[in-house]
Amino acid sequence: MASQGMNQLEKDIFSIQNESDFERVALEVYRYQVENCAVYREYVEQLKWDEPTSSDEIPFLPISFFKSHRVIAEGEDEEVIFKSSGTGGERSQHFVQNPELYKSAFRSIYAQFIGNVEEQVVLALLPNYLDQGDSSLVFMVDDLIKLSKNAISQFLLNDLTDVEKHYKKAVSEGKKVVIFGVAYSLLDLCELNPDLNRATIIETGGMKGRRKELTKQELHALLKEGLNCKNISSEYGMTELLSQAYSNQDGIFETCPWMKIQIRETNDPFSYVTDGKTGGVNIIDLANLYSCSFIATQDLGRKSTKGFEIMGRFDHSDVRGCNLLVE
Repeated sequence: MASQGMNQLEKDIFSIQNESDFERVALEVYRYQVENCAVYREYVEQLKWDEPTSSDEIPFLPISFFKSHRVIAEGEDEEVIFKSSGTGGERSQHFVQNPELYKSAFRSIYAQFIGNVEEQVVLALLPNYLDQGDSSLVFMVDDLIKLSKNAISQFLLNDLTDVEKHYKKAVSEGKKVVIFGVAYSLLDLCELNPDLNRATIIETGGMKGRRKELTKQELHALLKEGLNCKNISSEYGMTELLSQAYSNQDGIFETCPWMKIQIRETNDPFSYVTDGKTGGVNIIDLANLYSCSFIATQDLGRKSTKGFEIMGRFDHSDVRGCNLLVE
């Protein structure tokens, strides 16, 4: 388990208030992970990387390493292993040293962007995640359902007509309703044309091979019409992270204080594009303290003054730099 010193670093992560705090803690986390995470250390050594003086100079580990390597600090044992949906074949694995760290992260972020869960009813349409098991998203939503302390809150699986029934019952009790749903399930729900105008609907990802892929704009336009609501929110998270970004309007995602997005050149993973240009999404998630906080994803995105957008995924899943580490 973590030493007392590392407990202080955990506290520092969740106490970040400004950019100066972020820069200081990010460099501390980088040094800890280079010293203690063998996979990341060897990757940095293969790059012959200079010691960074800011977060912009920190190298990012290609996310595919979570499929091929055990990414966790030496001397730490995992309490839980989260696995990706595996739609592209082999499933990514995130070895989580302490799920309480994950809870601290997602509870705080949810309160910041969605609200006080104790005042809400939380419903979930996540059938494929439940079927495959070991899902970090299911872990999070299950915890939120329990925190709501309301019997109406639950996972809804087979009968989509239950969604409107539970929604109406919650509204009659004066509760705010939050509905998490994978995109294809929400589109299935649209076929019933329920009136969910007072719900906060959070779509959590793509079609998982069940339907034609749509842009966020296309998807949200269909959902707003089919679910009779003015706005669709989104959650951006992944197996390899312990933090999430939320979009409550216009598809622009915002991050919490210990999470930062950088957009890299698609043909040069060590250079960054200017705001407004599309490139590969790099994520700093300092809550990933005991694995790797600096991850080069396979998503395409762009930054703006308000936040960032997700534009799609790389056509080729191999991100340059993966072959730098020999197993």
